[in-house]
Amino acid sequence: MELSNIFKNQQNFFNSNTTKSYAFRYEMLSKLESLIHDEQASIEAALTADLHKSPFERYATEVGFCMRSVREAKKSLKKWMKVRKEKTPLTQFGAKSYSMYEPKGSVLIIGPFNYPFQLVIEPLIGAIAAGNTVIIKPSEHTTHTEKWLETHLNARFDSDYLHVTTGGKETVQALLEIPFDHIFFTGSTTVGKIVYEAAAKHLTPVTLELGGKSPTIIEKTAKLDVAARRIVYGKYLNAGQTCIAPDYIYVDESIQKPFEAALKKVLDEFYPASTDHLGHIVSHNHFKRLNALIDPDKVIYSYDTEAPLKMSPTVMTNVTWQDAVMQEEIFGPILPILTFKNLKEAMQRIKANPKPLALYLFTEDHGVMEEVFNTLSFGNGAINDTLMQVANPHLPFGGVGASGFGSYHGKTSFTEFSHRKTYMQKSTRFDPKFLYPPYDEKQVQMIKKLLK
Repeated sequence: MELSNIFKNQQNFFNSNTTKSYAFRYEMLSKLESLIHDEQASIEAALTADLHKSPFERYATEVGFCMRSVREAKKSLKKWMKVRKEKTPLTQFGAKSYSMYEPKGSVLIIGPFNYPFQLVIEPLIGAIAAGNTVIIKPSEHTTHTEKWLETHLNARFDSDYLHVTTGGKETVQALLEIPFDHIFFTGSTTVGKIVYEAAAKHLTPVTLELGGKSPTIIEKTAKLDVAARRIVYGKYLNAGQTCIAPDYIYVDESIQKPFEAALKKVLDEFYPASTDHLGHIVSHNHFKRLNALIDPDKVIYSYDTEAPLKMSPTVMTNVTWQDAVMQEEIFGPILPILTFKNLKEAMQRIKANPKPLALYLFTEDHGVMEEVFNTLSFGNGAINDTLMQVANPHLPFGGVGASGFGSYHGKTSFTEFSHRKTYMQKSTRFDPKFLYPPYDEKQVQMIKKLLK
């Protein structure tokens, strides 16, 4: 069936109002939860085949992450859907004000390759909870997970409600010609601009979850052993293919050498050459791109690997802003280290760059914490940790500026796929005449007092 016909069928189904009821939304969330639970083994097999994810990563960052999210949505759905009474000013005497969330309609979710299951299912949970119909386009680069999503979601759900379509650029182009009521895109800034431009033609609202070069600042009071462990975890999870991974280190030059020593020690412990816990690069093209970013003369940590798409954790030191590795988001297991003498100057240099999706700061100085987080703009971040802000469902996740806009996770996923509708209900028991023309001076003075 053509995509345009699927979209029209979904519009018709949405207009039947079936998706708006609490019972239907709860049933669909339960159906999704059962599918993930029943097919956990096949989901993990697909993730292993595509990205060689370890058992821990498969569950913690993909399957388990989504299971917790769908359960939270089921638990909170009735509260999220509740009509809320809002304040009404005295000038509207006899009236009551309300707000409620209504679904936007037929929505499109375009997923990426780095977390090919989670970054499709997580927004899908929000779209279902909000009462929308959905078309999903997974990444074609992770073929096994793409096939799983297409096979299992299309078998479990009616296409008039939820449909997975596959393909490459041509499929995306065809989808972007359709006047969806919302588009949720996760991926590169380059493609994000294309999505945004296409959506503008239909005045379609969008959520863009992009990326950028997320800095990690290490101030001189930082506990280096803790910083090294948490940075290595955040950087090399999924072989560095994480949009909020520490992209580069910006360290006070007075602690550069001890930090580098701590970093190498942790890498030897976490990811020795024999490890099977390091994920693989998604494709040969990305592998080739990453190798082109490495300056062998600046590498202080690396080792040979045998698997075709397995890339060693790589650390580069004495990197400058002119190096190739600093010209684009790395999205791989390469960690460049730059140094600064003065923290204020370092912040100004970061501020001169496009706003990053994430920022991390390691320090024991509370004044530094306040200064950095009040000065620099970024989508989300952490102090003395990396990545873990995304694991809190009560924190909205999203970018700012070039790193994207819109946010999701937890209740925010529900509101992102909803329109907050407001209305007022007014009594007819009395109808003050002073509101109506013709107006005299007494009415003018009265309205001035009321609006003072």
